[in-house]
Amino acid sequence: MSELSGRTAIVTGASRGIGRAIALGLAAAGCDVVVNFHRRTAEADDTASEIRAMGRRCITVQANVAIAAEVGAMVRTCQGELGPVDIMVNNAGIARVQKIEEIAESDWDELIDVNLKSCFLCTQAALPGMRGRKWGRVINLSSVAAQIGGVVGPHYAASKAGMLGLTYYYASHLAREGITVNAIAPALVETEMVTSNLNAKAERIPVGRFGAVNEVAEVAVMLARNAYITGQTLNVNGGWYMG
Repeated sequence: MSELSGRTAIVTGASRGIGRAIALGLAAAGCDVVVNFHRRTAEADDTASEIRAMGRRCITVQANVAIAAEVGAMVRTCQGELGPVDIMVNNAGIARVQKIEEIAESDWDELIDVNLKSCFLCTQAALPGMRGRKWGRVINLSSVAAQIGGVVGPHYAASKAGMLGLTYYYASHLAREGITVNAIAPALVETEMVTSNLNAKAERIPVGRFGAVNEVAEVAVMLARNAYITGQTLNVNGGWYMG
């Protein structure tokens, strides 16, 4: 197991929900944290304040992680203010509940950009430093939708399945460089994204309830600590998909 004290993490989409819980969990484990957000400034500031109260360094960085220039600026800001990026958590994502016949090309493009392209851009931006130091963790927040289709739409399922392909490729090519790359596939965790979806019902889950954000965050912290788990999808899904 690896000690995380003094490591620096970027968590995308960390102003609320699972991202916020992961940012707090990594801070509690000793990391300094960049709280990335797109629009929710107040919530990002609240998350950062809670992290600083733990005695860890933290900055908020507003960036649309589907845009390469903004991702590059975020990573440079992290390097300048907190230090090199050791842990990249690709959590930012959107879900748009739509029927098959309602999905336009623009809907497809937006979900692929925000959910999948962002994962590629952020990983690519963080990797040079990780490879130079021979240490790094990349943690991608996918979804049970990648495995069973889910309850949002094919555009969402495809974007989350693509994250698994990225995970496996990076993991297999970086394993000998001290960099682990893993995915977490949650199902119906009690967040604003889930509770606003009328198709998301707790009775779909074998354990009979929605998951808690902390239950996902605990897995992310474990993956950040562990140097021997790579190329895996950890299913935090209450038994909905058993793989």
